[in-house]
Amino acid sequence: MRIVVQRSKEASVTVNEQVVGEISNGLVLLVGVTHEDTVEDAAYLADKIVNLRIFEDEDNKMNLSLLDKGGSILSVSQFTLYGDCRKGRRPNFMEAAKPDHALGIYLRFNELLKEKGVQVETGEFGAMMDVSLVNDGPVTLILEN
Repeated sequence: MRIVVQRSKEASVTVNEQVVGEISNGLVLLVGVTHEDTVEDAAYLADKIVNLRIFEDEDNKMNLSLLDKGGSILSVSQFTLYGDCRKGRRPNFMEAAKPDHALGIYLRFNELLKEKGVQVETGEFGAMMDVSLVNDGPVTLILEN
């Protein structure tokens, strides 16, 4: 799995001009799944994300996690994270998982986040989505297993 983590003051996902998910303070996750990814990979990354100390404490040091802050997550499936642009001018998506495998891992990943006590909003898997966010910081990290 490959996940872009963005600390956000507010974010939303719109599909066909309708908001399908939105959060205020928290994290926006762009989630990519590859062929070899497992539920264990999803569990590892879910735990890592909710415990990452990327929010400021009273001394403006990154010492607090999402669990400490009580923020939410907006999770958006993003197969293009596995786009390979090394050859030619059109990305190759051979490393992105097929939709049936990717959907299962993505859904389980979101369930694991919820099991940790986090409110999780999502986009719509496989749909064309407009993602809007105010990146706080900006803080943007890339996690891989």
